[in-house]
Amino acid sequence: MKNSILSLQKKTRGAAPVQEPFAPDPADTSALHVRDLTVAYYRKPVLWDVDLDVPHAVVAGIVGPNGAGKSTLIKAILDLVPHTSGTVKIFGQPYRRQRRRVGYVPQRESVDWEYPITALELVAMGLYRKIGWFRPVGQAYRKQALEALADVGMADLAHRQISRLSGGQQQRIFLARALVQDAEVYFMDEPFAGVDASTEKAIIEILQRLRADGKTVFVVHHDLETVRQYFDYLIMLNMRIVAAGPVSDVFTSENLRRTYGGRLTLLDRAVDAIGRTPE
Repeated sequence: MKNSILSLQKKTRGAAPVQEPFAPDPADTSALHVRDLTVAYYRKPVLWDVDLDVPHAVVAGIVGPNGAGKSTLIKAILDLVPHTSGTVKIFGQPYRRQRRRVGYVPQRESVDWEYPITALELVAMGLYRKIGWFRPVGQAYRKQALEALADVGMADLAHRQISRLSGGQQQRIFLARALVQDAEVYFMDEPFAGVDASTEKAIIEILQRLRADGKTVFVVHHDLETVRQYFDYLIMLNMRIVAAGPVSDVFTSENLRRTYGGRLTLLDRAVDAIGRTPE
């Protein structure tokens, strides 16, 4: 069953929490630290003993075959699905203490787009941790939401019902909803799926800007040919971590074959792309 828009906000109910100054643990330079993370559905493992240490200020792609656990990895990190074992830390602290510093862009298909709200109202939901639930969205917060819509080229559609937006436009407003949170770490689940070329270019420009601002972004991605162009860090996953590190180090033909199980037809162009210098 698709999630309603409000279900994505379930962890933010109640009065707005006090915003503490951001202070990463000086002993832990990782934006994301995962140890021994295991997730099982009906006793069948989906992720197994995942270990990750990802530095801050990178755009990290997450790639792997269908069923490899890419979306599950993000959801387990964000406590959206239970995990059998393991620990997750954001800047050296448990995720539950860092939620307000994390932004999330879910898969577009997982959202009920018939929910009767406008683009502006959806983006303003990203501010509810500051506003508080069931409180009116004041002028200052509306201005922030409009600025986020402008950042993704959607200001002129602020008052349009979300059901009347195209797939690419829907993806842009969910990105704006995450941006307005002004998070330190972002998780994006297939943000390029079903979007046109102009939307994909706009998303990439935003990701690059976030990295330049010292933010860390994780992106579930499927197009292996664009890995070198889009990311500087890569997580290669097939239930377990096959490889993780700078793209220049881990995006190799050997790791591709280990990740995708030797599916050579799929990998031919990606392997060829490894030797090409990105423009």
